[in-house]
Amino acid sequence: MDDAKCEVIAPPPGPSPTPEELIEGEGGRERLGQWYSTAICGNDITSSCLYVSAIATVYANVLAPIALLIVAGILFLYRKIYTEVVEALPLNGGAYNCLLNSTRKFTAALAACLTLLSYLATAVISAKTGVEYLRNLLPFLPTMETTAAVLMIFAVLTILGITESARVALVIFLIHLASLTLFVLLSIPAFWQSSQIWTQNWNALSQGLNWPKALFLGVSAALLGVSGFESSANFVEQQEHGVFRKTLRNMWIAVSIFNPLIALLALGLMPVAKINHHQEDLLAWLGFEVGGNFFHNLIVLDAFLVLSGAVLTSYVGITGLVHRMTLDQCFPQFLLKSNRRGTYHRIILSFMLLCISILYLTGGKLLSLAGVYTISFLGVMTLFGIGNILLKVNRRELKRTYRASWLTVILGVLATTVGIVGNVIIDYRFLLYFMVYFIPAILLVGVMYSRIPIYKAVLTLINEAFERLFVWRSKVIDKITDITNIRLVLFVRGGRLYRLSKAFEYIAHNESSQKITVVRLYAKFNQAEEDEMIQSLKIMEELYPALKIDYLSREGLFGPAAVDSIASELKVPKNNIFIGAPEEKHRFSVEDLGGVRVIF
Repeated sequence: MDDAKCEVIAPPPGPSPTPEELIEGEGGRERLGQWYSTAICGNDITSSCLYVSAIATVYANVLAPIALLIVAGILFLYRKIYTEVVEALPLNGGAYNCLLNSTRKFTAALAACLTLLSYLATAVISAKTGVEYLRNLLPFLPTMETTAAVLMIFAVLTILGITESARVALVIFLIHLASLTLFVLLSIPAFWQSSQIWTQNWNALSQGLNWPKALFLGVSAALLGVSGFESSANFVEQQEHGVFRKTLRNMWIAVSIFNPLIALLALGLMPVAKINHHQEDLLAWLGFEVGGNFFHNLIVLDAFLVLSGAVLTSYVGITGLVHRMTLDQCFPQFLLKSNRRGTYHRIILSFMLLCISILYLTGGKLLSLAGVYTISFLGVMTLFGIGNILLKVNRRELKRTYRASWLTVILGVLATTVGIVGNVIIDYRFLLYFMVYFIPAILLVGVMYSRIPIYKAVLTLINEAFERLFVWRSKVIDKITDITNIRLVLFVRGGRLYRLSKAFEYIAHNESSQKITVVRLYAKFNQAEEDEMIQSLKIMEELYPALKIDYLSREGLFGPAAVDSIASELKVPKNNIFIGAPEEKHRFSVEDLGGVRVIF
């Protein structure tokens, strides 16, 4: 091997940073508190109170409240699963970020496609359903145009900034909780006065009811009521420290109380046949039963507002996810352009245009998107549970603030997997519709992931068919060169071949770049350790001849300040900096390091 290829970069002149400077984290960013964060994701999950009781009753009959309590139990398991992963890796991206730091990049991209489809379906279905509710009060409104207007309004609101979005979300969330509370308070006396309806429902349907099948299908259908639970993980970087687990707790409490309780009250206020007839607007009709026309109109207005809030949740979640994926070279870099308010308007406007185009392509008939909606978000939660397992196996040394038990994770993954199977049994078309949307999404990400082979294939075609068009050939070569020359930084502790080989194997299989700077920080210089490090890097160059390896060795302690210093000095974004898993002894977490990737 040519010794000159492994270049040792001399440390810059000047004093070494102090230990206090090296552990100083990034600060000064405005973040959302508990209630703002809860409102953004809570509007999505609590909007299920409008319809999930009716859906559960269709399949579980009088067992609907029990089915919804079981769903609350499943959500309790996922509270623990999400808390462990997101607090260990508190970066935007949800399931994508989890799998990115525990397995292959392409696997993480598959999870991201599910999340993207889930947000797409959520935004369009929520906007359209909200407008249908509003037309009960304003029947002259054109459905398609009003739905498109709702999508545009919340796109503009998201562009204005996360703080402004959160204020609107909180107002909607509080109105919704107040409406649900008032509904329950008015319904309880009516429930006692009409207890014979409950008795009739029970007597008519309990005899001959296949309880296991009813509960299985009821729970599967009722899992629609937890859509939105995954949203908080996609904007965790915008939340204050410690807020994430509180958002999960608050969402869980809300759906655990209201969903089973509304189902129970419905069975005491309406015959099951009538509940099935009003699947899409059950709560509004129950409001009419207990409070007359005024309360019916109040529920209708609340439904429009909270479903619009779910549209806002989609915009906020998609922005955090796509921004993170674009930083990781999964999407075109033009999406990273930000405006004066610091928001990524190109991501937001692209998502808005996609939603509106889907709305008109389906003609407002959203059965196909309902299938995408169901399979996608259950798939996201299942993959998150699998990501938790991979993190336990592959990143055991990663510093954690909480650990979910193996039993909790396995039960959670099995529950949502069974839920997917149950929804396919309920309507096999869900799976067919899902594949229609999922396959193009995977192809798009696959194209971005395979850019180098694609560019090389294009170059071959140009060489064979267009020999005289040297300008085209040069552009493709320059594009390949630009991608392969993106600098990656790898922090190492020493020259142990076992750990180095794991790191280089990951980079060679997951990254397009071929330019790597290896950084070793030491407390006290030791020539033997330095010689071992250089010799180990020579072996790595023999094993990976396509990689160009530079070596930087300097005195210092590893931590947030050291990462900031290296990133600034080498002009490398932090998402292109790779490290081994921080251990319990360290005074900092992955979040303090600002987006670096844990790869071994």
